[in-house]
Amino acid sequence: MALTTYQAKRRELVEELRSKGIQDSQVLQAIGTLPREEFVLPAFKANAYDDTALPIICKQTISQPYTVAYMTELLGVQPGDRVLEIGTGSGYQAAVLATMGACVFTVERHQELHEAACKIFEALNLSIAAYRGDGTLGWSSFGPYQGIIVTAAAPDVPTSLANQLAIGGRLVIPVGDKDQQKLYRVVRTGEDDFSGEELEDFRFVPLIGRQGWEK
Repeated sequence: MALTTYQAKRRELVEELRSKGIQDSQVLQAIGTLPREEFVLPAFKANAYDDTALPIICKQTISQPYTVAYMTELLGVQPGDRVLEIGTGSGYQAAVLATMGACVFTVERHQELHEAACKIFEALNLSIAAYRGDGTLGWSSFGPYQGIIVTAAAPDVPTSLANQLAIGGRLVIPVGDKDQQKLYRVVRTGEDDFSGEELEDFRFVPLIGRQGWEK
């Protein structure tokens, strides 16, 4: 598919997301800039700008663009914010955040996914710190974070992640069973105080780890 065709499809996707209620201009600009076709398997490049989740390696998925846009909008990212992503996956969500000017740190448990995402980050000249490990434990070395985004479903909000939020920081995470979840936004309002907001229904792959689901 020609580059100009991808560019046209990006513009169409941005308009579709806007029609579905996404209003943050920074989010829309990032999605309209990033080559999502680089984050999907070769067999699905023609579908890269469909508003749907697509399969990737390690039996995982690249999230639906609306889901990425909605969760990113909930974070309220500002340039220079330190943002931790749990579940690197294809790398697309981290790339959206980095394109918006965030200082992004991302954790992935699958070695193959971690390596593939790092190659894409390098090819696109994106400065993203990536680590392979148990995402349910976060990445405390670089905290606290103004934003934490979890791209897999947890049975509950991991305490370790909540504790790595800065005061005023926001955590966006799907919580529920393995079949259906609610999206939550948690705000750290004080040293030991948090407020939570229950949002829309979503469906994600399970968050595996010590403070998530067992394998």
